[in-house]
Amino acid sequence: MKKLIVNHRYNGKNLNTFLLENIPNLSSNLLYKTLRKRDIKINGKRTSENVIIYENDEILVYIADALLERTINLDIFFEDENILILNKPYNIEVTGNNSLTTLVHQNYKNSIFKPMPCHRIDRNTTGLVLFAKNEVALAILLDKFKQHEIEKHYLALVYGIPKNDYKRCEAYLFKDTKKSFVYISDSYKKGYQKIVTTYHILERYDNNTSLLNVEIETGKTHQIRAHLAHLGYPIIGDRKIWY
Repeated sequence: MKKLIVNHRYNGKNLNTFLLENIPNLSSNLLYKTLRKRDIKINGKRTSENVIIYENDEILVYIADALLERTINLDIFFEDENILILNKPYNIEVTGNNSLTTLVHQNYKNSIFKPMPCHRIDRNTTGLVLFAKNEVALAILLDKFKQHEIEKHYLALVYGIPKNDYKRCEAYLFKDTKKSFVYISDSYKKGYQKIVTTYHILERYDNNTSLLNVEIETGKTHQIRAHLAHLGYPIIGDRKIWY
């Protein structure tokens, strides 16, 4: 994420002009994609247009640093002829425009089959992401994930220390796409979907925080963040309010 303050030189100028001249290695194509995704904020409000900006405006641009580097280096954890495992950095999505998959395809542009992700993790989550390097491997791995034959573990540093060392928690989640809110309920409500989150405590700390090993049997949007917050153990650093 880039934070810029408009100086007097760009007062009354176009947003695109300011960004292209003040963010090194930013291309017009990448800028237009970022605008289409509404990943630019002006004074806290998202924009998808090349608007006029004014002195002292605060502009936040949500583009992964890796996409602005001249040399794109992937953090490879493991690779063979069938799979590629990458350590995904913070503030980049796995799929879509300007994503980790975009970087992979740029690095493997001469391959007959460009590696494809077999699962996803949140934009602000770091961790290992598994890519398939051929169609056979992709089909096998997607089926393994579907049948829950591959385990996914998440480490979450949270406020509070659960009373139980281990617990399997069930609830119901509703995503309001219009308001961009996620709601959690202990009982079923119309439009809500069942979620199952399991945790066990790895570490307890003196400052009333703990490190949890989390697994999810269901993979709903923001499930871990929202469910843990609902249980009274919000993830440290998570600024979003859950309902």
